[in-house]
Amino acid sequence: MQRRLRPLLLWVIGMALPLAADAEWRLSDICPAGFHSRDGGCYLQSFYSGYASLQESGVGGLKTGMPPLREGFTAQQIDLGRLLFFDPLLSVDGDMACSSCHQPARGFTDGLAGSVGRHGEAMHRSAPTLWNVGFLRELFWDARAKSLEEQMKGPLFSQEEMANTPAQLLKSLQDNANYEELFKQAFNDEPLSLGQVYTALAAFQSSLVSLGSRYDLYANGFHEVLTQPEIEGMNVFRSFVARCAECHTPPAFTNQQIAVIGTPEPEGAALDPGVQAITGDASQRGGFRVPTLRNIELTAPYMHSGRFKTLRETVAFYTGGRGHAVPKGEHLSLHWHIWEPDLTDHELDLLVAFLKTLTDQSFMPVLPAKVPSGLTPVATQILTH
Repeated sequence: MQRRLRPLLLWVIGMALPLAADAEWRLSDICPAGFHSRDGGCYLQSFYSGYASLQESGVGGLKTGMPPLREGFTAQQIDLGRLLFFDPLLSVDGDMACSSCHQPARGFTDGLAGSVGRHGEAMHRSAPTLWNVGFLRELFWDARAKSLEEQMKGPLFSQEEMANTPAQLLKSLQDNANYEELFKQAFNDEPLSLGQVYTALAAFQSSLVSLGSRYDLYANGFHEVLTQPEIEGMNVFRSFVARCAECHTPPAFTNQQIAVIGTPEPEGAALDPGVQAITGDASQRGGFRVPTLRNIELTAPYMHSGRFKTLRETVAFYTGGRGHAVPKGEHLSLHWHIWEPDLTDHELDLLVAFLKTLTDQSFMPVLPAKVPSGLTPVATQILTH
């Protein structure tokens, strides 16, 4: 534990921001907690680094490694991305930040079935967690973005969300003396560019790593950290009856594939076509990217539309019978793992108990009390858990 606390303390000390309005802003040159410095970049250290990764599908063993991580960013780039993430300067009116929909207190989601848009309108999908997002190959529920840089352009420039334009975003940062200086620190005095903005945000998001849960301690040999009901819940999760682990593959707890499961939409809402709207493939109608289950306890409501309010409701859906919630007239190509496991109420309770062992925010980044724009940073409350 001392090894984990020391880098965290260094991270806190190194990222303390000056309080005086005219003080010099300096970026941290210390890698985030869980990362070590090598060849000028920050690289993850974890129990899983020494294990081979399941690159594609599979059930995953206790000694299975994580997928490749976006890493090697400098400490300064990560720190700059941290400030940008919470700064409403990135939106057209200075009233929304990335953290508006990805709030640390809610597992980097917003706790809503549909995120709230720029004008207060409800969006039709929930905000996915950003924990471990640097391990993902595809982003958005419909997997339409292939990189963090591609994904972030959606909310930054969508008229329903932050509604900025590339030109205005760049000008706002160039006109801010604090950011001019900070970008020079992070990018070796190169002229400030949009590419640097995207790199810094990707660097910060890739540093949001959650691999220190009680499950992780158990998986790496500390078996006493889980209770007997939690272990029984893990056994249900990994069984060939429930088959949860075949899509939510440990240790990432996602196989990063598309699955059509036939989850119901909110009352009165039409079926969301999901991936079909992107690919045109009818077999992917109603299909969505399999989400990670890490920190799932903190990220209610659940499913792409936030249809289920609790974990208990969510796990019960899977034992309701194949296709039981598919609207009349729809013929979906349901994933073959969706069947009728006929789990008992006790087994469902055990599953929920196990899922709560995946909670870990020990590497929560330092949340800024101030941001370089002088605006109020958004959603910086920490949920203590």
